[in-house]
Amino acid sequence: MATRLCVPIGGSSEARPAPPRPSKRPQGIAEPDVAVPGRTALAPFFGAKMAMEMRLPVARKPLSESLDRDTKKHLVVPGDTITTDTGFMRGHGTYMGEEKLIASVAGSVERVNKLICVKALKTRYNGEVGDIVVGRITEVQQKRWKVETNSRLDSVLLLSSMNLPGGELRRRSAEDELAMRGFLQEGDLISAEVQAVFSDGAVSLHTRSLKYGKLGQGVLVQVSPSLVKRQKTHFHDLPCGASVILGTNGFIWIYPTPGHKEEDAGGLTANLEPVSLADREVISRLRNCIVSLVTQRMMLYDTSILYCYEASLPHQIKDILKPEVMEEIVMETRQRLLEQEG
Repeated sequence: MATRLCVPIGGSSEARPAPPRPSKRPQGIAEPDVAVPGRTALAPFFGAKMAMEMRLPVARKPLSESLDRDTKKHLVVPGDTITTDTGFMRGHGTYMGEEKLIASVAGSVERVNKLICVKALKTRYNGEVGDIVVGRITEVQQKRWKVETNSRLDSVLLLSSMNLPGGELRRRSAEDELAMRGFLQEGDLISAEVQAVFSDGAVSLHTRSLKYGKLGQGVLVQVSPSLVKRQKTHFHDLPCGASVILGTNGFIWIYPTPGHKEEDAGGLTANLEPVSLADREVISRLRNCIVSLVTQRMMLYDTSILYCYEASLPHQIKDILKPEVMEEIVMETRQRLLEQEG
């Protein structure tokens, strides 16, 4: 124990050691060493060298004229006049005022023949019949599950709208209703298809195909639904060794490509086998590539994700999200897409 030096008041200036303070600890327990803040605790760090990463400004590469021309969109904000021609029809995100078509939301103008609408850049998911979505079970109710699908209201998955284990085709009984939590419980991720859209905007789902059902191990990325391009199929097995499910609701699921598919379970079992390090690296790189595309406001589909993945191979996975690297690989991706189209 350290000793203290005390000087008596009015007495000799000669220092004498102070009596030790009584310890309140039980016998047999050692008293810990307490470092005085600002003195001994920082002493080892005075001579230490700390590495700091600094980014220097780099000249931006000029865009080609075709790239700059094709990426321009007619963007509007609420109150902007879209057109003064009275021959056009009013669509979503617009209203008529003083014989002018005016935008009511911020987004890009889309025209189909005589119909003009404004597609919001950032919005909740508005379901359409036939959409492929990825959702999370939030509640188990009577003969149905509540599913979070990034829409204004919770979606519904009815017990009668899913396959039974083994693919049995029969009426749902009381035993099936009691075993609902064994099929799907709170927190499970599922892929499903939109079966119907109700008048209030709520969505009804179904998983009657073997390609739908419970999802196993993977990574979930949430993006704006306006950035997911609608295609004929949203299940893609990429040549890099991973697969993606591009949910039109903005939920993207990245998972290792399965070697074989179990059809006996009816889509109600998840593969929980350990994922190899190589697959985890591919999934992590794909995830960072998708985040880069979303940051640069590029549409997400299988070709754009694959081109961005190939452009990111010279960089480490952790460096993809750096602003200068992100801009470089997205610019290369955009250039390749333009060359492919034209």
